[in-house]
Amino acid sequence: MNLDDTIVAIATPPGRGGIGVVRLAGPESKIIASRMLLLSPGRVLDARRAEFGELVEIDSGERIDEVVATYFSAPHSYTTDEIVEISCHGSPVVLRRVVEMALAQGARLAEPGEFTQRAFLNGRLDLTQAEAVRDLIDSQTLYQAKVAARQLKGSLSRVLLPIKEDLVALIARLEAGIDFAEDDVSVMPSDQILAELDQVKSALRELSASFTYGKIVHEGLTLAIVGRPNVGKSSLFNRLVERERAIVTALPGTTRDLVTETVALGGIPVRLVDTAGIREALDEAEHIGIRKSMEALADADLVLVVVDASDEPSTVDRELLQDAAGRAAIVVLNKTDLGECGADLAGKLPVVRTSAVTGNGITELRAEILRAVKGNAAEDGGAMLTNLRQQGQVNSALGALDAATASVQNRIPHEMVLLDLYNGLRALDELTGATTADDILKLIFSTFCIGK
Repeated sequence: MNLDDTIVAIATPPGRGGIGVVRLAGPESKIIASRMLLLSPGRVLDARRAEFGELVEIDSGERIDEVVATYFSAPHSYTTDEIVEISCHGSPVVLRRVVEMALAQGARLAEPGEFTQRAFLNGRLDLTQAEAVRDLIDSQTLYQAKVAARQLKGSLSRVLLPIKEDLVALIARLEAGIDFAEDDVSVMPSDQILAELDQVKSALRELSASFTYGKIVHEGLTLAIVGRPNVGKSSLFNRLVERERAIVTALPGTTRDLVTETVALGGIPVRLVDTAGIREALDEAEHIGIRKSMEALADADLVLVVVDASDEPSTVDRELLQDAAGRAAIVVLNKTDLGECGADLAGKLPVVRTSAVTGNGITELRAEILRAVKGNAAEDGGAMLTNLRQQGQVNSALGALDAATASVQNRIPHEMVLLDLYNGLRALDELTGATTADDILKLIFSTFCIGK
């Protein structure tokens, strides 16, 4: 990638729309854009001003469209380059023609994510903020968008900054003790080193723990609804999706295949899976459906085990509860409108009483699902790790600091302790992109859309 190139791309989604935007960035962007724009007499592209004009053929001056062009001078732009954004009517033909004319004037087509990559390389964003741009574009719920917007504003970077400062201060004191030992600069006692290491590691462990919830916020989760036939699984499924998505009859075994639907609970995308009732199969089709139910149970992030509250628990009920005991699960005592037999099967699992017929308990069930998802996660507004790359770097830093702790405890010379501390600092630098290999950057930005 050559940062001196002028690049161009369509910045709006494919297809037709009221408005389409073409973005140019680089030293020649203003010159290239000016050749295809006919502005009002006496008007020119001034910084941070939107100018109305006409898009014309460069060779003939023939009118193509009416446009609004906005110029951002360097370094006061998204990428810190000169940028021109041309807003046309959202015809794919017109947008492609703008790109073709820009390419003919010496621009090149932007690579996926290249505008944001330039913003990162030019110091406008750090790597966690650049990833937040992608997350914001990919968000499916308003809550996901708000989390990404906080990360884009630097919430994760602000949490990392004091951690890195504490680690750098510790490194500096150890370096001074080694370099100036003959000048009466005291060597730090082991107890003090260990205390400061514990402080840094505690902050990193708290940040690492945020990934459990951050991953769910970013990717969503799968929730499987399981139980024996005719306990009201499909009725509960329909209540949660708030429409008649699954077929419901009084005949046991109505659901033969998996029925899926994605809903937002507390701003988190939840993929609900309604499964076939689990029992001894009566035919091959039901046998396949039950096998798929067990696979869905194994693959789900969270399980709702539905039991008929009005009936005595069966062997299947007890087996399902036993299977769910060692994982994230909620017991749903359904059909409470028909009475309750009073059997206590849940053990340590949370229990919610519902009636899919009347709707009683559905609000409480949604709340319990959110509690199970969030666990001990920080309150809204806190920074969190949202992808495996971030989690991997924090864990690498923790591993290096654990090695440093062991070295201090074993009275290893401080020169060797410093190697571990520098490894920890390097991992945190890679997290924010202060030092990151080119191939990792290419992988990250290749997941962006072309015009961003």
